[in-house]
Amino acid sequence: MRITVTVNGREYESEVEPRTLLVYYLREHLELKGAHVGCDTTNCGACTVLLNGKPVKSCTVLAVQANGQQVMTVEGLEQDGVLHPVQQSFWEEHGLQCGYCTPGMLMSAYSLLEKKQDLTEEEIRKGISGNICRCTGYVNIVKAIQSAGRQMAEKKQLEQNQSEVIGSGN
Repeated sequence: MRITVTVNGREYESEVEPRTLLVYYLREHLELKGAHVGCDTTNCGACTVLLNGKPVKSCTVLAVQANGQQVMTVEGLEQDGVLHPVQQSFWEEHGLQCGYCTPGMLMSAYSLLEKKQDLTEEEIRKGISGNICRCTGYVNIVKAIQSAGRQMAEKKQLEQNQSEVIGSGN
């Protein structure tokens, strides 16, 4: 079956078997290896990507279901060689251990922070509850998400201030 999927802003047309899972389509057809195959049962979240802006476990979504849709993978976070604040904060706050869960954690965190940057620890833990860190590094993961939220809020405020200055003609 022929599908067209926009991944990280780039459109791809591919011929796929109808039963191909999205995670395997991304990894094997598009060579985007960021989403990991962990459990194949939606329990671990290592394969989390955004489908039309919403986090999904790509191990239980068929590639054909993404036909005509927008997909964002962890590879889409970095822009022009600059890490997204979520990536930067995971590095700075030691939210990375073995790294297996990291792509899924990053995508879940990104999705959470796109909606609200000032998250409580409880909101973060609930928001990432579908992602399992087998190293149990949740304390630093939560710290990293809080740090990223602060950075994103500061950036948003700066952009708002700049647009107000431009709008006022000063």
